Amino acid sequence: MAYNLLKGKKGIVFGALNEQSIAWKVAQRSVAEGAAIVLTNAPIALRMGELNKLAEECNAPVISADVTSNDEVKNLFTKTLEHFNGGVDFILHAPAMSINVRKGLHYTKNNYEFTHKGLDISALSLHRVLQTAMELDAINEWGSVAALTYIAAQRIFPDYNDMGDNKAMLESIARNWGYHYGVKKHVRVNTISQSPTRTTAGSGVKGFDGFINYAEKMSPLGNATSDQCADYAVTLFSDLTRMVTMQNLFHDGGFSFTGVTQAVIEQMEK
Repeated sequence: MAYNLLKGKKGIVFGALNEQSIAWKVAQRSVAEGAAIVLTNAPIALRMGELNKLAEECNAPVISADVTSNDEVKNLFTKTLEHFNGGVDFILHAPAMSINVRKGLHYTKNNYEFTHKGLDISALSLHRVLQTAMELDAINEWGSVAALTYIAAQRIFPDYNDMGDNKAMLESIARNWGYHYGVKKHVRVNTISQSPTRTTAGSGVKGFDGFINYAEKMSPLGNATSDQCADYAVTLFSDLTRMVTMQNLFHDGGFSFTGVTQAVIEQMEK
């Protein structure tokens, strides 16, 4: 059911790769709620993924952008401003990647070149996106920015590796920009800490099935799905949450505030 929460709004969705992506679901839900969007991802992701399929469904242009490149991010915003003949009202930031995870390197044996690359894509890119947006005045008054994160920014999940560090910095960058963009133009910036979700990126983490099963047993409501995350993102893009900013918002079925559950106790006693 749609509620027209984003009627007349315009946005950019970063990071949709395929139907498993949370960003894919956010794009679909945003359009269903009345928004017009621009889709973007890195050139290699455009070759590997299925973004053109989503673009056709959402009647949205695809503008390639490597989020580690100042010039490409500036080009993205310049073309988006031209396409909409004005600024955007919301942005979803979803790029995330760890070469150390992909290569199976243990956290204590990280390759620092890989670490720097992952940090640039997963965290510093949010700073680059918002710095460019502010320079070009690309986000409208009372706009909203949401970035996807995970509770490994606060707690240790050993096989999540350096992505935990990346997400911790991402959340810090969101808080800082929430202050500066809020003061300047009432733009709010938040992070959504989602349940472990079976995305292409998430499935690459060693022991990911264990993550999901444990979180399911630990969450009073169970794990939140990607569709439910998209619903939540839409509320943050809407005018109903105008005074919510600089927050790390847990969307995880209660996992983040549960010490232990009966299901976990019973599992441990077997």
